[in-house]
Amino acid sequence: MNDDVVTVNELKQAVKKFCDERDWEKFHSPKDLAIGIATEAAELLQIFRFKSENESKNMLKDEKKRKEIGEELADVVYFVLRFAQLYGFDLSNELKNKLSENEKRYPADLARGSNAKYDELESGKT
Repeated sequence: MNDDVVTVNELKQAVKKFCDERDWEKFHSPKDLAIGIATEAAELLQIFRFKSENESKNMLKDEKKRKEIGEELADVVYFVLRFAQLYGFDLSNELKNKLSENEKRYPADLARGSNAKYDELESGKT
């Protein structure tokens, strides 16, 4: 599989097949999948704990660390895809809608170069 050629639906179907072969649907309630997302995201975060910005960027250049980071990213994506597949979320549509909402919350002319939350952005400040 490659990001340039695989669709989100194909990824969802690959996760479904994997889970169906193991009869895991009974373990995949919305709550359990949300816990899985949070747990795996925390494992990704653990890799970067107590690292400076430079150290964290340099970790991406280390083959062993990059593999570990990739595995945790895949775990997060797995749970997100499983949640979406099992409970009927069109991730492409959800992301499109969220980006549209955030375009309104974070107008480029106000948000460019700023990490302020949308309700902290002020006209004239960038």
